[in-house]
Amino acid sequence: MSWGTELWDQFDNLEKHTQWGIDVLEKYIKFVKERTEIELSYAKQLRNLSKKYQPKKNSKEEEEYRYTSTRAFLATLNEMNDYAGQHEVISENMTSLITGELTRYVQELKQERKSHFHDGRKAQQHIETCWKQLEASKRRFERDCKEADRAQQYFEKMDADINVTKADVEKARQQAQLRHQMAEDSKAEYSSTLQKFNSEQHDHYYTHVPNIFQKIQEMEERRIVRIGESMKTFAEVDRQVIPIIGKCLDEITKAAESIDHKNDSQLVIEAFKSGFEPPGDIDFEDYTQPMKRTVSESSLSNSRGDGKSEPKFGGKSKGKLWPFIKKNKLMSLLTSPHQPPPPPPASASPSAVPNGPQSPKQQKEPLSHRFNEFMTSKPKIHCFRSLKRGGAGPEDFSNLPPEQRRKKLQQKVDELNKDIQKEMDQRDALTKMKDVYIKNPQMGDAASVDHRLAELAQNIEKLRLEVQKFEGWLAEVEGRLPMRTEQARRQSGLYEAQNTSAVNSCAQDRESPDGSYTEEQSQETEMKVPATDFDDEFDDEEPLPTIGTCKALYTFEGQNEGTISVAEGEMLYVIEEDKGDGWTRIRRNEDEEGYVPTSYVEVYLDKNAKDVYKSLQKIS
Repeated sequence: MSWGTELWDQFDNLEKHTQWGIDVLEKYIKFVKERTEIELSYAKQLRNLSKKYQPKKNSKEEEEYRYTSTRAFLATLNEMNDYAGQHEVISENMTSLITGELTRYVQELKQERKSHFHDGRKAQQHIETCWKQLEASKRRFERDCKEADRAQQYFEKMDADINVTKADVEKARQQAQLRHQMAEDSKAEYSSTLQKFNSEQHDHYYTHVPNIFQKIQEMEERRIVRIGESMKTFAEVDRQVIPIIGKCLDEITKAAESIDHKNDSQLVIEAFKSGFEPPGDIDFEDYTQPMKRTVSESSLSNSRGDGKSEPKFGGKSKGKLWPFIKKNKLMSLLTSPHQPPPPPPASASPSAVPNGPQSPKQQKEPLSHRFNEFMTSKPKIHCFRSLKRGGAGPEDFSNLPPEQRRKKLQQKVDELNKDIQKEMDQRDALTKMKDVYIKNPQMGDAASVDHRLAELAQNIEKLRLEVQKFEGWLAEVEGRLPMRTEQARRQSGLYEAQNTSAVNSCAQDRESPDGSYTEEQSQETEMKVPATDFDDEFDDEEPLPTIGTCKALYTFEGQNEGTISVAEGEMLYVIEEDKGDGWTRIRRNEDEEGYVPTSYVEVYLDKNAKDVYKSLQKIS
C-alpha cells in the first residue's frame, strides 16, 4: 500500500490532506496549552483556598488547632496545598513534553512538507515541458507531411501538363523532393521526441512521483505517530502524579482517622475546667415562722449603712490591716464549707430540743444574694493583689480558675526555661569565641565579648528569678506549699466580723451575681499564699474569744474542709454565730475548731461575750 502507486494522480488532494494533518496537530497543541492553563489556574485556586483557611498566627484560631478534629482539618489544608503542587507539575510536564516538543515538530513538518511538494511540482512541470515538446514536434511533423503531399501533387500536375516547360517541371520535382526530405526529418525528430517523452513519463509516474509521494506518506505517518505518542504522554503525565496525589488523599484519610472525640472532649475539660466544686443545695426557707434578724445580719446591715470598707481595729499597723483582712476573709470563705449544711437525722426530733434546731434559718434571702446586694450599694474595692498589679491580667494569673492558672503558670515556666536555654547557648558560644581569641589574638580582641557575656549573665539571673517566682506560684496552686496551720486560721477568723465591707469587695471580684466565679479564682479549697509582711504582723494575735457554749444534739462527721466532727451530747465552745448560711463555728480545744450545722447543736450564748462580739462588729 503506497500513495505513489495508489494515488499517483491525487497530488492536489494529498496536498490538502497533509495541510489538514498539520492543522489537527496545531489544534491538539492548542488543546494541551489550554489544559495547562486550567491546571495552573486550578492549582492557584487550591493554594488560595488552603491559605484562606490556614490559622492566623498569634490569633485565637491558632489555639483552636490543638483539637484532633481541627488538626485533621489543618492536615487536610496542607495536603491540599501539596495536591495543588501536583497539578502544577502536570502543567509543567505537559508544557515541556508536549506543547514545546510538538511546536518544534510542527515547524519541522511544515518545512519537510514544503520541500516534498516543491519536488512534486518540479517533477510535474518537467513532464509537462516534455509533453509540450512532443506536441510541438508532432505538429511540425504533421505540417511537413502536408507540405510534402502538396509539393508532390503540384509536381505531378506540372509533369502531366504539356504546356509546361521542362524547366518548370524539374523545379517542381526538386521542390517535392525537398518537402519529402523535410517530412522525413520531422518524422525522425517526432519519433525521437516521442521516445524521450515516453521515457520521461514512465520515470515520472513510476519513479519520481512514487518516491515523492512515499516521502509525503512517511511524513504524514510520522505526524500520526507523533500525535499518538503525545496523547500517551498526556495520559502518562497524569499517571505519574497519581501516586503522589494518592498519598495526599491517604494522608487526608489518615488525618480523618486520627480524630479522637474522647481526646477532644478531654481537651475541652482541660481548657475550661475551673477546679471549683459545684454549689451545694439551697436550704428551704420557711416564711411561716416569725422572722428575726440574727446578730450577724444586723452587723451586716450596719456595715452597709456606714459605707466603711476599711477596718479600724486598734492602732497597730493601721495602714496595712486591710490586705490582711482580705487574705483572712478569703481564708474564711475558702475554708468554710461551700455547700449548705446537711439536715439533722430523721431519727431524732429537733423540735424537742429546748433551744430548737437552728436550720433552716429564718432569713429573707441567701447570704450570697445579700453580699451581691451589699456590693451594688458600695463602690467596688479590688483585692490587694489586683491593686498591686494594676487590675486586669495579673502577672500570677490569679484572675483565672485554679486549673487554668496552673496551666498558664506551667506554660510560663516552660517559656522562661527555653529563654534561659537560649541565653546559655549564646553564653557558651561567646565563651568559646573568647577562648579562641585568647589563643589566637590575631583573630580578635577577647575583651570585646566581656560586655556581652556580662549582659547574658544578668539576663540569665533575671530569668532564673522569674522562673523561681512562677514556680512558687505554681507550687502554690499545685498544693506543694505547707498548709496553713489551725493557729493561723483562727487568727484570721479573729477579724472576720470586722472585715465585712473589704471582704465583700473581694468577694464581688470572685463572684458574679449568679454565684459563678469571674476573677481572683486562684484557689479551690484553701487560700495558700507565700508569707508576707502582713503575716509577720499578725501571727502573734490572740485566738477568737468564745461567745458561748453548745451541746451536740446529733453526731456529725466533718468530712469537708473547714468542718469538725462532733459526737452526740458533746459540749463545745461557740466562737462564731450562724450568719445565715446554716453553719456555726465551734472550738473543742486550742488546736481543734471548725464549722458544724447549726441544726445539729443547741447554742447557749454568753450575754457579756455576745455584747462584746456585737461591739466588735459595729466597730467594723
